[in-house]
Amino acid sequence: MSKNTWQLISEEETKKVFAYNEDYKKFLDIARTERLANQEIIKQAKENGFKDLEVVISNGGKISAGEKYFVNHKNKSVALIVVGKNPLEQGFNIVGAHIDSPRLDLKQNPIYEASGLVKLKTHYYGGVKKYQYTTIPLALHGVIYNKDGQQVVISIGDDENDPVFTVTDLLIHLSFDQQSKPMREALTGEQMNVLFGSIPLNDTEKDAVKANILKLIKEKYNLEEEDFRIAEIEVVPAGRSRDCGLDRSMVIAYGQDDRVCAYATMRAMFEVETPERTALGLFMDKEEIGSMGNTGMASYFWENLVHELISLEGDYCALKVNRALKNSKVLSADVSVAYDPDFADVVEPMNTAYIGNGIVLTKYTGSGGKSGSSDANAEFLNEVRQVFKAGEVVWQTGELGAVDKGGGGTIALLLAKYGAEVVDCGPAVLCMHAPMEVTSKADTYMSYKAYRTFLK
Repeated sequence: MSKNTWQLISEEETKKVFAYNEDYKKFLDIARTERLANQEIIKQAKENGFKDLEVVISNGGKISAGEKYFVNHKNKSVALIVVGKNPLEQGFNIVGAHIDSPRLDLKQNPIYEASGLVKLKTHYYGGVKKYQYTTIPLALHGVIYNKDGQQVVISIGDDENDPVFTVTDLLIHLSFDQQSKPMREALTGEQMNVLFGSIPLNDTEKDAVKANILKLIKEKYNLEEEDFRIAEIEVVPAGRSRDCGLDRSMVIAYGQDDRVCAYATMRAMFEVETPERTALGLFMDKEEIGSMGNTGMASYFWENLVHELISLEGDYCALKVNRALKNSKVLSADVSVAYDPDFADVVEPMNTAYIGNGIVLTKYTGSGGKSGSSDANAEFLNEVRQVFKAGEVVWQTGELGAVDKGGGGTIALLLAKYGAEVVDCGPAVLCMHAPMEVTSKADTYMSYKAYRTFLK
């Protein structure tokens, strides 16, 4: 077992740890969805001197060492770039995180009334324990377009003066049958409906509560029921990020998988100045459902971006693109499982990560014989170790559970397929994928320090 970070850092660095996490919590409270994370990353990038690469492309310009750019990919993914001194074909130093998190999504026809209650139908997104989403305050975030084609932004539940919503559960007095079922069957996906209202509209006989809700929506947002068919609205836990523990050593918040790595990557990119190799921060969508879709890592976004950058460098050649992809070195910035003594049987204690012991290097992920893993090689792991040593980064190793106990995947294999060197690297998390996840402030800070050192 590696040493605890709090015992290894100075009093001065401890102050930096706490200061960093205050800013991190503010980011989490803003970046509630991948769209909101996209907006906040771009906002802060502009404040730190990053310019829109699309402007350079449209003007037929060139790029040169030291310049800083951002790329907004469909309002759901982002790339930050600091151009290095070396030719791009020599490869990038990349830190790649994802900005989507497990949640509930509203269905395309969500609003219905039953027995005097209006509820919203949902489909859960990513790996969740369904019962964890019952009886907790929930918020709505997203976008809808009305019939005039105007975008309406929805944000209800995170302001202290807002109403909140919830998924109801069966009272204990009548739950004998429910509690005899396996956990995954005690609450079905079709029962995860969001409680939305209960006042009927006067002088209305059929679906009077729904009629009143639609009236309120029309008055406040100029939206009609049909508009929900083309909407994109996410249901997330309501409430702000909080310190956890009497010593305030941890953060408890929604969406830390994987916005803890996204924030660390963003902060690290802001401190890179004219590196030898071009530094690239990736903030991707759809990881929690396999990285598919046009904003996920399985899309051609990264590859197309490299084509554009090689072109902007001058003397474009497809072979240079292939070389740049192959010669890149990547930290796949994603979280790892943290040892929990109350659930010790699902991990192997000699090879799991521990809260507070630094950033976690995960050589392989996957499950059932490393299936779905890129499995980093010893040469690259040694290189990363030397980089971390030079940067005084506290690190440990870990894996996603004991053999044959389960597992999971990241974006690592989607970058490794080009021949790039890739290893998973992020902080350990307690209660991963729960509505509220827990990280150590020391680990979140060490993640930022690790990414900064690697990118520089």
